[in-house]
Amino acid sequence: MEPSINLKQAIEKRRSARAFSKNSIPNVILEEILRLGMMAPSGFNLQPWRFIVVKKQENKERLKACAFNQRQVGEAPVVLICCGDRHVSKPEYIESIIELRKEHEAINDTYADYMKNSIPKMFESPSSFESMEAWINRQIMLAVAHIMLVSSSFGVDSCPLEGFITSQVKAAFNIPEQVDVCCLLAMGYAAEPFKKYGGRLSLSQVCFQETYGQNFV
Repeated sequence: MEPSINLKQAIEKRRSARAFSKNSIPNVILEEILRLGMMAPSGFNLQPWRFIVVKKQENKERLKACAFNQRQVGEAPVVLICCGDRHVSKPEYIESIIELRKEHEAINDTYADYMKNSIPKMFESPSSFESMEAWINRQIMLAVAHIMLVSSSFGVDSCPLEGFITSQVKAAFNIPEQVDVCCLLAMGYAAEPFKKYGGRLSLSQVCFQETYGQNFV
């Protein structure tokens, strides 16, 4: 269970697939992709991501109807409904993460107390985000990006999708009120013709030195 290409190659070859073949993703590879994808970082290690793995065709068709009938949803062998659970702000969940960190000898009592006090305050009076949903989406997209790159390293193509009606997705897949739907991720093996590389802006256009607008290169 080793990737077929290295990280640099996985980044450079990744494209958003617009059409998928009927070839399925072996379960052992899918599980490894998800395992490695969820090694992504998250604030306070709260890991708020939740993924619904949709494989049955009838369920993909239900999801497709909620997603403006985008073809990738019906064609891809796997579609992830990428969600975030706002329950992570609750004391009992925070305590469970503290216990997890203790199992890995990755926390002391001082920092555990800091987490118990700071996390609720962070959500009560946010300073770097306007809503908990915004914070949740940040965390989920870190994991989704990891999943896409890990997928690419195993030769599995993907396509992130933002076009869907949230209320319909939640109703169709029994998603609780406190769980937000961030995006969909279609996964499989791209059908030809493969999407061409669309180019990227140069470092001089998007990177600045010390202050915004100051030339980086």
